[in-house]
Amino acid sequence: MADAREMIVKRVAKFFRPGDLGNLGIGMPTLVANYIPADKGVMLQSENGFIGIGPTPKAGEEDKDTVNAGGMPVTIMPGGACFDSATSFALIRGGHVNITVLGALEVDEKGNLANWIVPGKLVPGMGGAMDLVVGAQQVIIAMEHTTKEGAPKILRKCTLPLTAVNCVDWIVTELGVMEVTESGIVLRELAPGVTVEKIQSKTEATLIIPEQIGAM
Repeated sequence: MADAREMIVKRVAKFFRPGDLGNLGIGMPTLVANYIPADKGVMLQSENGFIGIGPTPKAGEEDKDTVNAGGMPVTIMPGGACFDSATSFALIRGGHVNITVLGALEVDEKGNLANWIVPGKLVPGMGGAMDLVVGAQQVIIAMEHTTKEGAPKILRKCTLPLTAVNCVDWIVTELGVMEVTESGIVLRELAPGVTVEKIQSKTEATLIIPEQIGAM
């Protein structure tokens, strides 16, 4: 599964363009920072109050005062800056974030997202996710294609309480890259060794299959 997660975050990193301001959600999305070249001109923001997130620090080089919104150790790139929560959420709510990358429990063919309530578990709340998915210009979901039990996470209709409605633009899993459109979910890329039949068999929503499908 580690290889699958690496494949996902490496592909997500390719969405970023020079000059972009991005935000990486808790969990797998934070690993995207490790694959964005330092000279690409991308700035990553953390809603707990700073901009300029760099790669994960090496073991033994962590700074307890430099953590992301999930409390995990991070680094700050040259040119980074710290600020208060009001400024942080002004960036998000003001539409200044080009891309936000989040995990998901469920996504459906309408682009609805459910990612904050885990059945049977006590969770602290949705955090900044609700603001991010409506404030960012582009929303990318980075997640494993199915649950640990093998159940689809890309559904016809979400069953869990929603984080936001019609907010998802792209879904990246270990099986492929999908774009959420007004017509439904379009399969844009397939991972090596994955067939259309395989990805569809693990997806509840009916994927739209174009004439040309790229390689992930």
